[in-house]
Amino acid sequence: MKADVIGAVVRSGVDATHDPGNPVPVARPEGTTSAAWSPATFSLSLGVEPNLAPCLERMLAARTRVKRGHALYQLGGRFHALYALRTGTCKSVLLSRDGQDQTVGYHIAGDIVGLDGIATDAHECEATALEDMDVCPMPFDQIDDIARISDQFRRNFVKLLARENARTRSMMMMLGTMHAEQRLAMFLLDVAQRYYARGYSAHEFVLRMTRAEIGSYLGLKLETTSRLFSRFQRAGLIHVRGRAVRLLDRAALTEIVETGAAQMHFIDADVMRFPMAASALPM
Repeated sequence: MKADVIGAVVRSGVDATHDPGNPVPVARPEGTTSAAWSPATFSLSLGVEPNLAPCLERMLAARTRVKRGHALYQLGGRFHALYALRTGTCKSVLLSRDGQDQTVGYHIAGDIVGLDGIATDAHECEATALEDMDVCPMPFDQIDDIARISDQFRRNFVKLLARENARTRSMMMMLGTMHAEQRLAMFLLDVAQRYYARGYSAHEFVLRMTRAEIGSYLGLKLETTSRLFSRFQRAGLIHVRGRAVRLLDRAALTEIVETGAAQMHFIDADVMRFPMAASALPM
């Protein structure tokens, strides 16, 4: 095992006051914990050689607290780490062609963000906390070192990149071919599935994005997004109370995604907020 892989990781039991350019570790209060998952079940750790487990655990013990509304990293900022979300949620935002903020990602606990910076060593979008969240900064030079000496870790990382690429392709297909009802149904099913994969309910979750942010993500106007939520609720497909969403009829939502559900179709020329180019979808 390389000495620099072990020596460079931050010792366990620390927190950080976040600076998007340079997170600085500070003391973490005794007895506090906010883990939403354990290092043993973390996607990059699965099946990794036992002698590397302590190294990964120490790296994942380093924590950064990001307050609601603050940036985890900024557009154009220097890329130096990936971030594993322990608790909380954030959105990825970039600047669209018409000068408006475009939401291009919704990330929940267990996700890894920052992959957009790998290719150019600079972030192509900004990640903003939708609520207070704890993240684990994973310096990319350490990830690279571990990947050099662990075939399983390298395979896990390649799978992560492949999943993000598949998600990007799905988003491109959704924006290019789906009607408004299909987009919202697909979004709700996707969020539910992602929470279920983290051990939460497959039917109920708290959606931290506003209606405007959801509309931005789906390429819809605010009024269309709000109208769709209301129609889905009246049709008995979902129940919404504040930001809490419960899926009442997953089969019907799936049918909308697969068939377009012509009986609910009410698209007009004013529905689309703006089309998104494929190049505007970072991982």
